[in-house]
Amino acid sequence: MITLNDAKKVLSEYGQEHILKYYTELDQSEKEELLSQIELIDFSVLDNLKAENSFTAARGTFAPLGAVTIDDIAKNKEIYLNKGIDAIKNCKVAAVLLAGGQGTRLGFDKPKGMFNIGVNKELYIFQCLINNLMDVVKQAGAWVPLYIMTSEKNHDDTVNFFKEMNYFGYDSSFISFFVQDMAPSVSFDGKIYMEGKSRISISPNGNGGWFSSLVRAGLLDEIRDKGIEWINVFAVDNVLQRIADPCFVGAVIDSGLQSGGKVVSKADPDERVGVLCLEDGMPSIVEYYEMTEEMRTLRDENGELAYKFGVILNYLFNVDKLEAILNNKLPIHVVDKKIPYMDENGDLIKPDKPNGHKFETLVLDMVHMQDSCLAYEVERNKEFAPVKNATGVDSVESARELLKENGIEI
Repeated sequence: MITLNDAKKVLSEYGQEHILKYYTELDQSEKEELLSQIELIDFSVLDNLKAENSFTAARGTFAPLGAVTIDDIAKNKEIYLNKGIDAIKNCKVAAVLLAGGQGTRLGFDKPKGMFNIGVNKELYIFQCLINNLMDVVKQAGAWVPLYIMTSEKNHDDTVNFFKEMNYFGYDSSFISFFVQDMAPSVSFDGKIYMEGKSRISISPNGNGGWFSSLVRAGLLDEIRDKGIEWINVFAVDNVLQRIADPCFVGAVIDSGLQSGGKVVSKADPDERVGVLCLEDGMPSIVEYYEMTEEMRTLRDENGELAYKFGVILNYLFNVDKLEAILNNKLPIHVVDKKIPYMDENGDLIKPDKPNGHKFETLVLDMVHMQDSCLAYEVERNKEFAPVKNATGVDSVESARELLKENGIEI
């Protein structure tokens, strides 16, 4: 753990000495908690508050991007499958699970992956994902290294849960956990907020921060030593997704492109989903709220939506390119938020309007920094069952129905 003197040096460099204001009043465990937070924080994000470093999300010129369709995949399945299985057998493929969130929107105050989506039996979200990956292990006859990104808030719960559940039958020597880097929340005048005398206001640094967090955790050397060339990154909340899918891996390798993204055909023009497309000739994602009416309704020569391929946060990236992106640095998005904070009297204030900034990196920027990306279409009802809400669209209810539709006992 970082020493008090080292913490003072870092805080002094960034003008944040007030973080240690109450340090002498804290007991030993509180002191350790505060120092561990300081160690986790990437203070360099504060440089983005300077005008010359500020990132504005001005977008370029969009154009549609075609995909390897479900029909295309069926025609070339044997080629893709053989190439993908060969890569997995030779330990060229790893998977990264983004699991830093809590199940708050599900009314569940634990890591989201610990949520029991079963009805007549216990079936946890983590369990669904491991079961899906086990299908690939059996198909390829080889284990896939799995790296699970947690957050400062849910790390211990997640690790203990996997141990308690005996890793759901997965070989634990192929599973590693790492904590996502945290970014501080700051006031509009650039001072980091405190939630308490020993608690800094921090939050995960966005879904684009997974690779830098993995590197900071010291796992890149292991990835290099194993000869891993491709990383399939995916989010925790889609219980039907195929992970390290040999067909997907094989299609990307066969294409010669630098990356790949799984997509589904949009249900209708106004579906609230980001679309894989081109931006200034480079692969990119346009969010649904960024699309003009013309983009939403544009049709191609076959009468299909031109911007039709919605992303499901399941990407395949090349390790060499990820390292290059890391060195060039992802853009940091500065977002205005309502941030609870401790005032000068030690009271916790919960503001009713935005009172500061949070910092985020986004996986869509990681996609846009690729030279090329293969859009790979999957069947919505077989691979897309997001669990974002308790009820309604993309909910526990809808995911349960899709699990049953796919023959999975719940």
